[in-house]
Amino acid sequence: MVRLFKHYVSHVVLLLGCIDFLLLVLCAELGWIIRARQIGMAVEPLSTRLFQLASFAIPLQVALVAVGAYGAASFLSLRFAAARLSVAVSLGVILLSLIFFFLPSLSFWRSNLFYAMMLAIPTLVMVRALLGRTLGGDLFKRRVIVLGAGARAAQLTALAEQPGARFVVADVIAMGEPNPVLHRTTPRDTIPNLAAHVMDRNAGEVVLALEERRNALPFKDLLRVRTTGVRVSEISSFLERETGRIDLKTVSHSWLIFSDGFASGRMVSGVVKRVFDVVVSLILLAVTLPVMLLAAIAIKLESKGPALYRQQRIGLYNQPFHILKLRSMRQDAEVGGQAVWAEKDDPRITRIGRFIRKVRIDELPQTWTVLKGEMSFVGPRPERPSFVSELERELPFYAERHMVKPGITGWAQINYPYGASIEDARHKLEYDLYYAKNYSPFLDALILLQTLRVILWPSGAR
Repeated sequence: MVRLFKHYVSHVVLLLGCIDFLLLVLCAELGWIIRARQIGMAVEPLSTRLFQLASFAIPLQVALVAVGAYGAASFLSLRFAAARLSVAVSLGVILLSLIFFFLPSLSFWRSNLFYAMMLAIPTLVMVRALLGRTLGGDLFKRRVIVLGAGARAAQLTALAEQPGARFVVADVIAMGEPNPVLHRTTPRDTIPNLAAHVMDRNAGEVVLALEERRNALPFKDLLRVRTTGVRVSEISSFLERETGRIDLKTVSHSWLIFSDGFASGRMVSGVVKRVFDVVVSLILLAVTLPVMLLAAIAIKLESKGPALYRQQRIGLYNQPFHILKLRSMRQDAEVGGQAVWAEKDDPRITRIGRFIRKVRIDELPQTWTVLKGEMSFVGPRPERPSFVSELERELPFYAERHMVKPGITGWAQINYPYGASIEDARHKLEYDLYYAKNYSPFLDALILLQTLRVILWPSGAR
């Protein structure tokens, strides 16, 4: 794993991304050569059109990220990869058209662009057909040794068996726990030298997964392992890196206090975030106004009641504020104003409401809230006061999600389906804490890009 701007990215994803970029540049060059020879034009040196080639490759690379072409499923299913790649190239061409309209000096001829696109789709699919299984296989996975045989160790072994896992468990070493959960383990007292055992298993990391650490940490063993160059990780840090969330079952107050992160209040990042919010919200309000008006008319025609509604939410530092949304439920959805969790196939949602929820049109009026500064485009989803009170009683560290400004989209929204229960809220909180801890403009940009994937392929919208 490589940490880019405080966010973890797999080596395999970086490798595939670099291969894709080079192939996109090659496709752009071939498209140029094909068209030049068709019209009898001399093919000048490559250096004379580097900007044009980059102007083709970069937007398409951005589109690949936006549609989730580097997700775990792309390494496991060629059909999935081909579908995402086709959509990405199509979206990339739309983006290119906008770029070429505003910056005509960078543009290809339309025929060049057509040939490059026709070459790009089969080339990218072919690469995944040839390398997908290999890159997603055990050869490129890190070998990990787990210290412990309890519930935490079992959690790691279960994670390693999931499709798309980026590590394999080379061995589980029982540390003399009184009530082990895993039984196919290697007892510590049968290993003369733990450091040598780790090297024999060709492991690159040792993960500490003890249930009780007081007076049980094998400091001498861990020091010897570390001095051999093998990484030693605590389970909470390991899970944060591998899953992109902070696991509430293993995390402790001391880990949150002493680990790095929670730097979202830095001056430069805060200013960049606010400037982006103001500029983009002004543009979006101007561009999406006709869409909101059409949706409002459709809502009014289908059901009685106002097209817009205000709802109180809890924002930064637990301060209440009101959001604006296009109404997607019946006017009598909440009798007496009592907040109710949404359900799957909720009967209170209107036909128009179901559509505008799936494509996120109901969220567009919140752009005004972003412009006012009560929300951001990216951040934890703000909840209603009654839900916040309940969740703070039920879930540890829930209040910490209010240390960053709430957002329309966020790390939890793109990684977990719509939450409508305490258990859903727990999973989303794990992603929200990761965002609050590892915030950077880079992570914001990644979330905004991948929100397109959620819009194109809605999952669990209610």
